[in-house]
Amino acid sequence: MSAHGDPVPMTARKGAALTGVADVPGDKSISHRSLILGAMAVGETVITGLLEGQDVLDTAKAMRAFGAEVSRDAEGVWHVHGVGVGGFAEPEDVIDCGNSGTGVRLIMGTMATTPISATFTGDASLRSRPMARVTDPLALFGASAVGRRGGRLPMTITGAAAPLPVRYTTPVPSAQVKSAVLLAGLNAPGQTVVIEAEATRDHTERMLAGFGAEITTEITQEGRVITLTGQPELKPQTIVVPRDPSSAAFPVCAALIVEGSDVLVPNIGLNPTRAGLFETLREMGADLTYENLREEGGEPVADLRARYSPDMKGIEVPPERAASMIDEYPILSVVAANAEGPTVMRGVKELRVKESDRIDAMAVGLRAAGIEVEDGPDWWIVHGKGPGGVEGGVTVATHLDHRIAMSFLCAGLASRQPVTVDDAGPIATSFPVFEPLMRGLGARLDRVNQAG
Repeated sequence: MSAHGDPVPMTARKGAALTGVADVPGDKSISHRSLILGAMAVGETVITGLLEGQDVLDTAKAMRAFGAEVSRDAEGVWHVHGVGVGGFAEPEDVIDCGNSGTGVRLIMGTMATTPISATFTGDASLRSRPMARVTDPLALFGASAVGRRGGRLPMTITGAAAPLPVRYTTPVPSAQVKSAVLLAGLNAPGQTVVIEAEATRDHTERMLAGFGAEITTEITQEGRVITLTGQPELKPQTIVVPRDPSSAAFPVCAALIVEGSDVLVPNIGLNPTRAGLFETLREMGADLTYENLREEGGEPVADLRARYSPDMKGIEVPPERAASMIDEYPILSVVAANAEGPTVMRGVKELRVKESDRIDAMAVGLRAAGIEVEDGPDWWIVHGKGPGGVEGGVTVATHLDHRIAMSFLCAGLASRQPVTVDDAGPIATSFPVFEPLMRGLGARLDRVNQAG
């Protein structure tokens, strides 16, 4: 069933080439952070290009619950009147973060050093996901957490009355965990230090600096050492959110596997901690080009052109690249199925605890569609059959996971027989315009109840 209502089965089938301009939504990671840091600044932050998917809207609602004023005007420009670092008020009701692991974990971190309590919940998918990876380091500040068995939502966090600064080494590469600790460190005295052996997306560090926090990053033998000086007065900002590379991945990858396609995605964020997919695709032989490279709001951006690429080969993706493309492995596996030979993906155990077990969900669906897949605890191999190698003719379980749904719909656009997903409803959490955008490029997508 859908994360927010009745199931929406949808079928994708082979059609004409995909052509045109794909105006994908704003970056989800930056959208979440702009609302949260805007709520912790003193004064008005103005945001344009915000992703207006359900995940981000749930974060906006949460910031209101903690006392910030958050509004949207007719032009889609958002205004956040912040309450200052440590200024969060105790919410009157439960905070429902819907499907968003990023939202709930970052908000938990933000409130963990303020002496208030808040109870968090979410949809069935989010309630099944582990929260201990965040609540364990937050406990070092003095926060406490009480939840369901296994550290799962619903969960009540009580913030530290006298927070202590923390030095924390992340046990797994996770931008969510790193960001939660840094956000908690904002209201702790002294310096909070986060050490990560593998670099993860650095939107939080960039945005904290933009809001006026004192934050430094250095590379040492321990890894990437990020030092934040606590209790700053954050200054309100005007933020232009670049378009989301994780959303762009779907029209880009579909264009690579659908014969004759030529798609332009403008204003895509190319933060090096996020662009691993595009680097990987180029190594496979994809016809991807960057046009009009520039910088906006401290983030590198470009217009990205993707053309049909029938000569792609399977490769071994470097494990150290996983953190920069962790959300893109499902759609990469679809491209891999249409390339020649095996594509090997290692160091990806994080995929096992996303909105679904993404390795298992993709492996089961691809096998049913005629592709050989091997998998283990933190690796998987897709044995590609070249262009048109996916047989299709299957209905795939999406497990309330937006990226599984979009990946298999893209697969259906190039498969010999149609591919149906049991529920496209969760796509709205991150990419609310996916269906009209893809249809506008020429994709044949049909809601099953409408198509009969």
